[in-house]
Amino acid sequence: MQVFKTVQALQIHLNDLRKNGQQIGFAPTMGALHSGHLSLIAASKADNACTVCSIFVNPTQFDNADDLEKYPRTTERDLELLSEAGCEVVFIPNAKEIYPENIVIRNDFDFGELDKVMEGAFREGHFAGMAQVVNRLLEIVEPNRLYMGQKDFQQLTIVRSMLKQTNSKTELVMCPIVREADGLAKSSRNVRLTPENRQKAIVLSETLRKVKERLTESSIQDLEQFALVHLNLPNFRPEYFKVVDGISLQEIESIDDADFVVACTAVWAGEIRLIDNMILKNN
Repeated sequence: MQVFKTVQALQIHLNDLRKNGQQIGFAPTMGALHSGHLSLIAASKADNACTVCSIFVNPTQFDNADDLEKYPRTTERDLELLSEAGCEVVFIPNAKEIYPENIVIRNDFDFGELDKVMEGAFREGHFAGMAQVVNRLLEIVEPNRLYMGQKDFQQLTIVRSMLKQTNSKTELVMCPIVREADGLAKSSRNVRLTPENRQKAIVLSETLRKVKERLTESSIQDLEQFALVHLNLPNFRPEYFKVVDGISLQEIESIDDADFVVACTAVWAGEIRLIDNMILKNN
């Protein structure tokens, strides 16, 4: 495994691989890696000769300075995990490498309503910052395929739109959510949960599953209301629970209104904000 800290050194290495006809897969991360991230590496290794993983805690996508400061940074452990997973290349730049003064960083994307609903309604500027850094990383790495997790479903949908707007040749690959044994979606934030809240946090996946089971029995509005009540435990505060068209992210009135339907939720467990989703229909 080779580790690069500068854009120039990374690009020289990747260009040599391309000259030999090797395809490149890319998984952008902010570190604090867990088995969910490693599933992206595994998926990329199955498709490509070289897998690149970036570790960069991007300041432009945090709407809360305290959240940025507290975001776990475990680079040494991350490198151990990536090496064990067989990742070929790791890119660990600093902010000056990603946002150099002599380069205009594109951030003029138009996502319509994609970045205004759900997460966008509660995290101002988050998706603009995310799109900015992902686009910049894609310019640097120029991968054949980009691997992102389903858990950040809205983020993935917005990146799909960004790829279309830039006429990118990179293929976006969605990897399934990796869950703990009790159903909680893997997240770097889970380690910050109190023991009591960690035990109760399975309510997110349980609620999503119960909504899917009741899909043909109740209206969308009733299912959303059921979910919000179910998620409202002591010390838990649901922010939203939406059943949406998986492409437009707009709310639907009936399960028959879209071929691809996803339930998405965000819940505060004490001071930690958790998100999860489940595909309800995909025809």
